[in-house]
Amino acid sequence: MLTIIATLPILLLLGFIYTQDTGHKEPLGFLCVVFLAGCFSVVPAIVMETALSAVGFDSGVLDGLYNGYVVAGMSEELCKFVLLMLFVWRSHNFDEYFDGIVYAVFLGLGFAFVENINYVFTYGAATGIMRALLAVPAHFLFAVTMGYYFSLAKFDPNNRGANLFKALLLPILLHGTYDSLLMVGEAFGQYSTLIESVLMVVFIWFDIKMWRWGIRRIKRLQELAAEHDFDPRNPFAGFKWDV
Repeated sequence: MLTIIATLPILLLLGFIYTQDTGHKEPLGFLCVVFLAGCFSVVPAIVMETALSAVGFDSGVLDGLYNGYVVAGMSEELCKFVLLMLFVWRSHNFDEYFDGIVYAVFLGLGFAFVENINYVFTYGAATGIMRALLAVPAHFLFAVTMGYYFSLAKFDPNNRGANLFKALLLPILLHGTYDSLLMVGEAFGQYSTLIESVLMVVFIWFDIKMWRWGIRRIKRLQELAAEHDFDPRNPFAGFKWDV
């Protein structure tokens, strides 16, 4: 049962993004390689998180923000981004606009898979259900953001640097905000319950906004792909970058 709870949300989201690719389907073998790369990204992320966790702050708020944005957000998203660059950027399979999202999601959910297995088998079914509703979809949405700008960088060389920067920075900010909203509430002493309640409302609003933004980005790349029949020899024929 725990195995199903830990893996089912990963499989559902992988299946969802795979079906959203209306162009040439990506090779399943290569998708498995990218997924395994995402699983491996947990290792350097843990090393970075362990080193960065040595820094602490007297202020609980600063400590929560530091752990949310730097220890968790920066470490995890940076490791995913580096492996996405290493495994996908120069691959001949990365030849359509929607591919960036597909590969980023497979890599990001590889990370989430290992993390989820650890949490579920350590803390039980209740934790697994909560993570299926919140944490796993969050990793999916961070990956959608990374993949969206990753694709823009690939096919718009004039703005490549800016889009690669966004592909890294925006997932870090989203991840950091997500984690920080859950971490900083305990720092307010006798007001912690009240502050945590307010932050939970903000967290729910933020989660809804992430979903809306993520779905819009998915649809936007689908539209761009439909507008332009990709030709590797002339990737910008008839294409307008109006994002």
